[in-house]
Amino acid sequence: MASPNISTGSPAKRSHLDWVARALVGVGISMVLASGPSAADPKLLPPEQAFRFSARALNDRTLEARFAVADGYYLYREKLKFAVEPEIAGLAVPPLPPGKVKEDQFFGKVETYRGDVVVKLPLPMPAGGQSLVLTADSQGCADVGVCYPVNRQKVTLVLPATGKGPGAVVEAHPRKKSWFN
Repeated sequence: MASPNISTGSPAKRSHLDWVARALVGVGISMVLASGPSAADPKLLPPEQAFRFSARALNDRTLEARFAVADGYYLYREKLKFAVEPEIAGLAVPPLPPGKVKEDQFFGKVETYRGDVVVKLPLPMPAGGQSLVLTADSQGCADVGVCYPVNRQKVTLVLPATGKGPGAVVEAHPRKKSWFN
């Protein structure tokens, strides 16, 4: 007659290999959790670094706005907008350079910019010696499929006197100095 299985309350004995396998699985899970985001997760730049904005006054009637678009990112042409303060300086609608046509997953058929983008902004009347604030609104995306909201950046420029050379380039977010540069 077979005796019934009766529990004694003690755990069943396990082999040495079973304990080693459980320990290795635990160590592996701990390493994955401790490593944080995986290497497959992209490291996105802040918008001020992905789309660096700078400007300068070329003369008393013309501003030059410039975007340095980081590798792996692009700006939407239709999303570029400019304004100046004080409004008495005025700002004509600038002609934007042509972009590269792209079928975008978010906005359909659009024109985009990569690399450096330069836009000349004509002022309707001479304003030599005047200080003004140039505001640039832009929107762009990373190639990995992440898009940024509209990004507003501002610079303060002093227009050169009539007949003088261009003013200095002013960056909206100057690069921080390090020990090595």
